[in-house]
Amino acid sequence: MTAQLLSRDLALAAAVSPLRGRIVAIAEGQVGYQTDPPGTYCNRFSAFWASGTNDCGNGNLDEQWCADFAAWVWQEAGAPVVYQYINGDLNSSSASFYEWGEARGTWHATGTGYAPLPGDVAVYGLDPGALIAQHVAIVITAGSGGKGPDTINGDGDHTAFSIVEIGLDQAQADVPGRSPALLSGYVSPG
Repeated sequence: MTAQLLSRDLALAAAVSPLRGRIVAIAEGQVGYQTDPPGTYCNRFSAFWASGTNDCGNGNLDEQWCADFAAWVWQEAGAPVVYQYINGDLNSSSASFYEWGEARGTWHATGTGYAPLPGDVAVYGLDPGALIAQHVAIVITAGSGGKGPDTINGDGDHTAFSIVEIGLDQAQADVPGRSPALLSGYVSPG
């Protein structure tokens, strides 16, 4: 995406609400971040939450981190985030966003007619019975191709698993070693 499109996305998000504008601005500011060491799951977002394995040798913590990134962005923007391993709170599980949204009435399943807003979190590959989801990403726009939202992915799935990147019309998430995870729904930050 060009700087002009990112600027447009920020303006659209801020027009919805100041919180959503901050979410998009913070997420876009992280595009290009890579894990350290490269090609690992060692990242600063999991370390912020003190979640993961301490085997990186540099203060980062090691775990799949898309949910840690999304929770960090929401928290930095001022959304009401409580990060702990209790049902209904956010944590390193992608399904925690579904639980959080269900508990607060902000979960919107695909097929309900809900149009995603900037700052929502898109949830992919959700199995609500097992409380498992494959991926989450921050929505920056509803998407221009009509397939899915434009997103910012922590623990990105397009170029590698160790980067923050933009996904366009992301109706599915590519999950390493698995079939693509379909978009399941959205969680609003408040």
